Amino acid sequence: MFFLCELDRTITLHPSFFGPRVKEYLTSKLLEDVEGTCTGRYYIICVMDTYKISEGRIIPGSGVAEFTVHYRAVVWRPFKGETVDAIVNSVNPQGFFAEVGPLSVFVSSHLIPSEIKFDANATPAQYTDNGDQVIENGTHIRIKLLNTRSD
Repeated sequence: MFFLCELDRTITLHPSFFGPRVKEYLTSKLLEDVEGTCTGRYYIICVMDTYKISEGRIIPGSGVAEFTVHYRAVVWRPFKGETVDAIVNSVNPQGFFAEVGPLSVFVSSHLIPSEIKFDANATPAQYTDNGDQVIENGTHIRIKLLNTRSD
């Protein structure tokens, strides 16, 4: 499920970036650092805007400054029981792996309907019912998440 969250991040900036464009540097560094990352609980999809940048605090001995940037971001958190669209990227006799955006998902062969069987003789390997249902690399599928865990 997607959410709009207010988050903050501490960014260090080298003295060579101090000047009238310091806010631009901080914003671009924030985008570079957080967009597309996983925090363990959710994925940061997109930074919408920055709404507060603290005064810089010089770190003694190094000369770099620390800024706290408050920002709004669109995040995606997968929930148990959520139905999502995925693309299959690997098929084996134990099941198949699929990608749901940044999330990797495994579907066990025990959870695949009994009429759909693994066909090792097919090229590429696939699950099929010898009719119109085929699960192979690149197949778009809709699955329900039974559990989530972060590595």
